Amino acid sequence: MKIGIIKEHKVPADTRVALTPVQCTALMNRFPEVKIYVESSPDRCFSDEEYIAAGIEVVQDISVADVLLGIKEIPPAYLIANKTYFFFSHTIKKQPANREILKDIISKKIKLIDYETLRWENGQRVLGFGRFAGIVGSYNGLRTWGIKSKKFELKSAWQCEDYRELLQEAGKVDIGNIRMVLTGGGRVANGALDFLRNLRIREITPYQFLHRQYDEPVFVHLNSPEIYRHREGMIWNTEYFYSHHKEFESSFSDFLPVTDLLINGVFWTADLPALFKKEDTGKPEFKIRVIADISCDVDGSVPITYKATSIQDPVIGWDRKTQQTCLPFTENSIDVMAVSNLPNELPCDASEEFGENLLHYVFPEFLKPESRMILEATITGNGELMPHYQYLEDYIST
Repeated sequence: MKIGIIKEHKVPADTRVALTPVQCTALMNRFPEVKIYVESSPDRCFSDEEYIAAGIEVVQDISVADVLLGIKEIPPAYLIANKTYFFFSHTIKKQPANREILKDIISKKIKLIDYETLRWENGQRVLGFGRFAGIVGSYNGLRTWGIKSKKFELKSAWQCEDYRELLQEAGKVDIGNIRMVLTGGGRVANGALDFLRNLRIREITPYQFLHRQYDEPVFVHLNSPEIYRHREGMIWNTEYFYSHHKEFESSFSDFLPVTDLLINGVFWTADLPALFKKEDTGKPEFKIRVIADISCDVDGSVPITYKATSIQDPVIGWDRKTQQTCLPFTENSIDVMAVSNLPNELPCDASEEFGENLLHYVFPEFLKPESRMILEATITGNGELMPHYQYLEDYIST
């Protein structure tokens, strides 16, 4: 089997990779029937020379491979017919921006296996970059707070070589007695927790956060039971919540008067309420001044996230008096960090973690004659949608 690591063609180019040079070597050693090729690229975090030094063949034409591994969506012009692709297609929620990509995949009879749809039997995802999104997003939140408060300066996350340097950079400043709320319960929140705990910031309970004062930085972690409540007062039931989102409302209002920095890692869907309403930001009791919206759902759980931002220009502003967008770091602004590709700020670390899971959990399944995991993650094949994804028929027909 010939496997290719493709060059990323989306602009701006993503610098992450599916497999590092060491992981490519490990995969071929473990499975002698596998041969790996790497498409030459000036952008990825591991250079062509590093792959060559590891004994991996670097090529200009990746069509030599049967199975192609990317990261982000691939523009139609670069999709090769009759191949098997792994990448994040961002199509399973019927995202309008990627409709044409999926149409082209079907017309070219490509087998698409989406990393996002690879799941264990319990429904949990096998792969993802969420942990590093949480790590970088939390760091960016603190950096934004430093600029907003004029109390300290941190260099950008992308200027740090790795996670260790990121922690060293954050640990060198006195962040003051800031009060932070972290929301969410998945990979993103776990990454943020890892970062905050490594900084030895005191973690307190929701009751303590609401009713006590501290002369040191503190944070509280809130998951769904602390963020949402049933409209008619039903006792919390997690399974019921996930199947009846529309019956729930936000219970986040108690935290608005006592929070300086919100780090948002909520997995949000359109049938869930926002954490607060836009008009709440104009009320005197709304004390949040910086939001690190790691989830980055435009007009989603953070209603003043009106657009995604870039690594080079990460922060947008919302004027709490005029209730309009504004420049960040102004007198009345609430400043929102909403970078949509946060793991790309620590691409080597993020790629190494992703590749380890791909190597140890996905490839053994992929190389089996039959695999439930692979079958259920395959969106298209033989020029049509696979059974689990027939619901996308109206998406590609419009």
